[in-house]
Amino acid sequence: MEQDFKPKSFWQRPEGVTGGIFAAGAVIGIGYLLYVGLPFLVALTSNVLALTGMLLVLGAIIYMVLDPKMRNLVWYMYKSVMRWMTGLFVQIDPIGILKSYVEDLKGNLRKMNRQISQLRGQMHKMREIIHNNKKSIEDNLNLASKAKAKDKKAQVILKTRKAGRLRESNVRLEDLYKKMEVLYRVLTKMYENSEILMEDVKDQVDVKEQERKAILASHSAMKSAMNIISGNKDKKMMFDMALEAIADDVSQKVGEMERFMDVSSSFMESVDLQNGVFEEEGMKMLEKWEKEGVSLLLGEEKETLILKGNSDDVLDLNQPVKKPVREAGHSNQYDNFFE
Repeated sequence: MEQDFKPKSFWQRPEGVTGGIFAAGAVIGIGYLLYVGLPFLVALTSNVLALTGMLLVLGAIIYMVLDPKMRNLVWYMYKSVMRWMTGLFVQIDPIGILKSYVEDLKGNLRKMNRQISQLRGQMHKMREIIHNNKKSIEDNLNLASKAKAKDKKAQVILKTRKAGRLRESNVRLEDLYKKMEVLYRVLTKMYENSEILMEDVKDQVDVKEQERKAILASHSAMKSAMNIISGNKDKKMMFDMALEAIADDVSQKVGEMERFMDVSSSFMESVDLQNGVFEEEGMKMLEKWEKEGVSLLLGEEKETLILKGNSDDVLDLNQPVKKPVREAGHSNQYDNFFE
C-alpha cells in the first residue's frame, strides 16, 4: 500500500520543542537586556565610534535576515544545535527509534497470536452452544408435538415456550458469532500484515544503518554548511528525513495495532459464553472501529474483511493461523521513501 508522506517540520519534532523554548527564552532575555541597557545604548549614540559599531552590528543582522543563503545557514546551525541539545535527553536517532519499533512489533505479534487462539477457542464453544440449542429446539418441538397428540396442553405450552426462548437465544448468539468472525478475520489479517511490516522494517534498519554510517563518516558540519549556502540539499539531512518518515509511518501502524488489540480484548472479555450474553460496551467498541476510516495496516482490505464476516462465507476455524512468508521478489514498502 503506497502512501504519500509529508516530512515533519522542525517545530513538529522533539528538537522543535527545545528550539521553541530556547527561542522564547532568547526573546525574553534580549528584551530584558534592551530594557535595562536602553539608557546606556542611548548614551553610546553620542560617541561616533560606538555609533559606528552599533550600525555595523545592525547592518550585519539586516544582511542575515535579507540574504536567503545566510538566513538558511543560520537556520541550519540553529536547528543543528537544538537537535544536539535534544539528543542529550531524548532518543531522536531514527535508526534507534526504528529498532525500538521492531521490538514493539515482536511483542505485539506475540500478544496478537495469543488473542487469536483465545478468540478461536471462544468461537468453537459458541458454535457448540448454538448447535446444542438447535438440537434442544428440535427435541422440545418433538416433545410438544407428542404432548399435543396426547392432549397435554400444559406440556405443549411448556415445551413450545422453551423452544421459543432457545430460538431467540440463538438469534442473539448467531449475531454475536458474526461479530466474532469479523474480529477473527481482522486479527489474522493484521497479524499477517504486521509480520511483513516487521520484516520490512528490520531489512531497512539493517541496510540503512550501514548506509548512514558511511554518510556520517564522510559528513562534516562545514560540508553541510557549504551545501546549504550553495542551495544544494544536504545528503545526511535528506537521508534522516526519509528514516524519520518511516519511523512516523511505523509509529502510526503500531498504534493502530495496539488500539485494535485493546478493542478485541475488551470485546472478548465482555462475552459470557456460559450464559450466552455479552456487554453492550464491547460490541459498541467493535462497531465503532468498523465505521472508522481506512486502516493503515489493512488498507482497502478492511471493508472486504467486514463484508466477509457479515456474509454467508464459511470461516474454517480448524485451519491454523499461517505464519506469513514474504514472497520471492517482495518489494519493501519503504524503499520508495529514499527515491
